[in-house]
Amino acid sequence: MGKSEARVALMRSSRMFRGDLRPSPAELLRDAAAWCEAHDVTWDAYGTGKALQAFEARVAQLLGYPAARFMPSGTMAQTVALRIWCERKGIRTFGMHPTSHVELHEERAYGHVHQLHATLVGPQDRPLVAKHLRAVTEPLGALLTELPIREAAGQLPTWEELQALKDLAAARNLPLHLDGARLWCCGVAYERPLHEITAGFSSCYVSFYKSVGALPGAMLLGPEDFIAEAHLWQRRLGGNLYSFAPNVATAALRLDAALASMPARLAGAKAIVAALADLPGLTPFPSPPHTHLFHMLIDRSPEQAYEARDRVAEELGIWLFRGVSPGPVPGTSRFEVSVGSATLSLEVAEIRQAFERFMAFG
Repeated sequence: MGKSEARVALMRSSRMFRGDLRPSPAELLRDAAAWCEAHDVTWDAYGTGKALQAFEARVAQLLGYPAARFMPSGTMAQTVALRIWCERKGIRTFGMHPTSHVELHEERAYGHVHQLHATLVGPQDRPLVAKHLRAVTEPLGALLTELPIREAAGQLPTWEELQALKDLAAARNLPLHLDGARLWCCGVAYERPLHEITAGFSSCYVSFYKSVGALPGAMLLGPEDFIAEAHLWQRRLGGNLYSFAPNVATAALRLDAALASMPARLAGAKAIVAALADLPGLTPFPSPPHTHLFHMLIDRSPEQAYEARDRVAEELGIWLFRGVSPGPVPGTSRFEVSVGSATLSLEVAEIRQAFERFMAFG
C-alpha cells in the first residue's frame, strides 16, 4: 500500500474533527424517499410542481422575499443575479470582496459567460463594510457581499456595520446582492431572525448542501419580476432540469434540523477556540469565532503539519484536517475548521489532547 492509500485508510478509520457525520448516499436517499411518501410528493417538471413551489415559498417567507427560484448551483444563481442587476442599471461592472467565491472558484464565469467586469472592494482579510464601498468612485451595477466570509475565517461585520453598508447602498441606489451560502449560521450569530439579516439586500442566494447536508441545490430570492427574469436565464443556461424532486426533498427534510443545530455549533466553536487559545504555536482566528467556521494558524510548514496529523490519527484515532494551506509567513500553515456533528461528537478535552500531541509531533 502506497503512502497516499495508507493515509486514506487512516482517515477512514479515524473520527473526524471537522464537519458533519454525513449519511451515506443510500441513507440520505432512503430518508428522502420516506419524506416524499409522507408528503405525497410527485415529480416536478421543468421547475413546476407542488412540492417544489411549496419549498420555494417556505424559504422565501423564512428570508423575507416575495419570490424564490430553486437552481442547481450557486454559481448559476449568483452570476444570473449579477447580470440582471447590472443590465437594469446599464453598468456592466459590479463590486465584490476579493475572496468572493465568484472571483476565486468559478473560472470568472461572470466575464466569460455574462460579459461582466468586477471591481474588488475592501481588504481580503476583513468583512466588506461601508467605508470600503465609499472608497469606490467608479459606477457599479451591483455590489456582492458574503455573510459570513468563508475565506476570511467565517468573519461577520458587526450588526451596525452591516446596517451602514445597507444604508449606503440604498443611498447610492446600488443593488446589494447577498452571497448567503452559509447564511444559515448567521441567525444565531446576530441573535436575529434571518429575514432581519436579509432585509435591505436586493437579492440573496442560499445553499442547501453547505451546513444543511442536502443534495446539491441553491435558491435565488428577490422581487417577483427579478425571479421571473432569473428563471429565463436559468433556462438559457441549461439549469432548468427536468426534475429537482430528489434535491428538493433532501433540502426540505434537513433544513429545520440544520437550523436547530446552529446554536450548538456556535457554542462548540467558541468552546474549542477557548480550549486551544493558550497552546504555543497554534492560533485560532478569529477568537472568539463569529460563527461555527474559523481558521487555525499553525507554526508548522504544510509538510510538518501533514506528518503530525497522521501521527495524531495513528495514536488517538482523530483526523484533525483534510488539507492545509501555506500560512501568512514562510514555515506556517492554516486550515479551516467547520464545527458540525462530527466535531460535536468529540469531547473538548479530547480535542485539546489531540492538538497538544499535534504540536508536540511537529
